[in-house]
Amino acid sequence: MGMLQIIAVALTIGLTALDGFDVLSISFASPGIATEWGIDRAALGVVLSAELFGMAIGSILLGGVADRLGRRPTMLGCLALMTVGMFMVTTVHGISELEIWRVVTGVGIGGLLAAGNAVAAEFSNQRRRNLCVALMAIGYPLGAVVGGAIVAQLLHGHDWRIVFYLGGCTTALFIPLVYWFIPESVHWLAQKQPRGALQRINSTLRRMGHAAIQALPAMADQARKRSVSDIFAPALIGTTVLTAAAYFCHVMTFYYILKWVPKIVADMHFPASAAAGVLVWTNVGGALGGVVLGLLTMRLGLKPVTIAVMLLSTVMVIVFGRSGADLRELSLLCACAGFCTNAAIVGLYAIFAQAYPTHVRATGTGFAIGIGRGGAALAPIAAGYLFKWGYGLPTVSLYMAFGSLFAAVFLAFLRLKPDQPVAMTLLRRASN
Repeated sequence: MGMLQIIAVALTIGLTALDGFDVLSISFASPGIATEWGIDRAALGVVLSAELFGMAIGSILLGGVADRLGRRPTMLGCLALMTVGMFMVTTVHGISELEIWRVVTGVGIGGLLAAGNAVAAEFSNQRRRNLCVALMAIGYPLGAVVGGAIVAQLLHGHDWRIVFYLGGCTTALFIPLVYWFIPESVHWLAQKQPRGALQRINSTLRRMGHAAIQALPAMADQARKRSVSDIFAPALIGTTVLTAAAYFCHVMTFYYILKWVPKIVADMHFPASAAAGVLVWTNVGGALGGVVLGLLTMRLGLKPVTIAVMLLSTVMVIVFGRSGADLRELSLLCACAGFCTNAAIVGLYAIFAQAYPTHVRATGTGFAIGIGRGGAALAPIAAGYLFKWGYGLPTVSLYMAFGSLFAAVFLAFLRLKPDQPVAMTLLRRASN
């Protein structure tokens, strides 16, 4: 892989980290918001979920935009939307305005995730594609850990708005980086062939260290008629249903751990700082799990490895539910649970990149992520009602662990075609 490819994949890691930072930052800001405005927990819960609904909308709608108009302009537009959304939050004076701008920010993040997954897959070489997508996906826990640590320090001397000033500035910094270091995908240009495609492809190939081509690959009339709605066509509808269902179910388990660990630890009479520390270990385990899965997929099959970590995720969440009030034990179990649950998330992102052809890769990824955000929003609510109805931690954890188990079952029925470097093969033919 050339330096441009490495930089592009590295930038997708940073872009995914914005998602992890955003999810955790609103949790850090919420106490200050509740105190300043005197709002109750019910209203605060809506605020906490607002960006998740925005992400669902952005993933589903803007994934299609990335396949129609290109990965690069979609990413730049999403970053601009996120920057505006984060800065505007600092100017609001009421719940309704806050919710609107949180949804706006979420829309940008959702579109960015869909386009970023396609970029990580299409800028990698064939051998390291799954690893590159895995590295892109581990940006989520890295953003949560690093961003959370910085925000925790800043809140000592500033009010809750500092969280969004930091997020807005960081997001704005990525705009020139993406503009200069992520050209349009060669895969997308070879498939869509817009005006000036040959010159743009050759420019990118030169920056990657490859020879220029003399002509664009020939495209059949049927290929030119392809559209983003093909994810619902007979050839792909099964893939769309199975990937979305698997992601939805597993995210239920993933967000149960991510959202409820601090409260569960606090209810065991540990201080809030200790509860936060356990959550940090959960994210550290998640980052490590993503790297390990990416490395394993270079030697083992992507689907069986992902199914295996989903089954391990089921076991670890059940074991976590039966743990005692011991801080070291809780930290270790949460790190192991985070390892397995996030490794499976990473595996699913790699499966999205492999399951969908270039012309619907961002659309299919966005649809699955959008549906999955429904599971993300539902998971804390479902667990909360189970606790409210009198179920103990072992039973609630058992029920919530079933999400990973169901996801593994759905993946077992998914058929992945051998991953072929279609665009580069066409370009080699054209150059010959």
